[in-house]
Amino acid sequence: MRHLIRRILFYLAAIWASVTLNFFIPRLAPGNPAQTLLGKLERRGGHVDPTYVKALESAFGVNTGDPLWVQYVKYLNDLLHGQLGVSVTYFPVSVHDIIAKDLFWTLGLVGVSVLISFTLGCLLGIFQAWKRGSAFDSILAPMVNFLSGIPYFWMALLILYTFGFILGWFPLAGGYDALNVDPGWSTDFIGSVILHAVLPACTIVIASMAGWMLTMRNSMITTLSEDYVLMAKAKGLASRRVMFAYAARNAILPNITGFAISIGFVVGGQLLTEMVFSYPGIGYSLLQAVQAQDYSLMQGIFLIIAFSVLLANFLADLLYTFLDPRVRQERSA
Repeated sequence: MRHLIRRILFYLAAIWASVTLNFFIPRLAPGNPAQTLLGKLERRGGHVDPTYVKALESAFGVNTGDPLWVQYVKYLNDLLHGQLGVSVTYFPVSVHDIIAKDLFWTLGLVGVSVLISFTLGCLLGIFQAWKRGSAFDSILAPMVNFLSGIPYFWMALLILYTFGFILGWFPLAGGYDALNVDPGWSTDFIGSVILHAVLPACTIVIASMAGWMLTMRNSMITTLSEDYVLMAKAKGLASRRVMFAYAARNAILPNITGFAISIGFVVGGQLLTEMVFSYPGIGYSLLQAVQAQDYSLMQGIFLIIAFSVLLANFLADLLYTFLDPRVRQERSA
């Protein structure tokens, strides 16, 4: 119980540090988001009233005349009330609405792809280690290593060119067929979303599966030489039970930690994926926010990523304790 309280306090401190850095770092960058938006209006031939300029600067939290610590307290108060500000890029849409919309696409594509990649990589690594030296192990390892060595953006372009442009099996861009399908929980919309997600999902799975597989294989080989695994074999237990209940359960621990870290990759989106396939998502919104000096949107996206990583690590810490009895004994001592 004491260990759990210590971990909770640690993650609360990490959340506070993330929020604090999230407030100060954008304000150290040059530029003014209000002036950026005003520049867009003036290029369109519009006349901007000085009162409107002051209102914009107040809405974006710049040049308010308040000391920095007062702005920090206001920022914390807004966070507690779920207010993330207004976006410059999509003005006057709120940051909350933008993140909610983009997160749907990111979790749907990158989240499912990472889960598939993690599951396939771990299973293949388990069977590779169990069948070490066999034809299965000798053929699969070099093939997967070759695929993982291909530059990601080049692989994405190759897949898009081959299956999208040459063969025409899949669409070239977008998250769904916006011209012929209306968004909603209809069969046509869901089918269109799945069809548009196949190529970017395959790219993510192929590019990331090798890491999970090699880590699992190496860890599994080490675990198979442990005394408790040899004892399980000597007792005559079924091979499947020894492989999964004894060896794989402990060998998967390094991958559990890596999977928790990759949650930031999931929530942050795959920027190259969304750029190559023109796929809507939170990663592409982050790129637009940086280019437009959109402090509020940058802060909101960074905050979501940080919270997701911390939560995933906390859950991985609990799962690690559950999977490894030795950890429970050390922490209760």
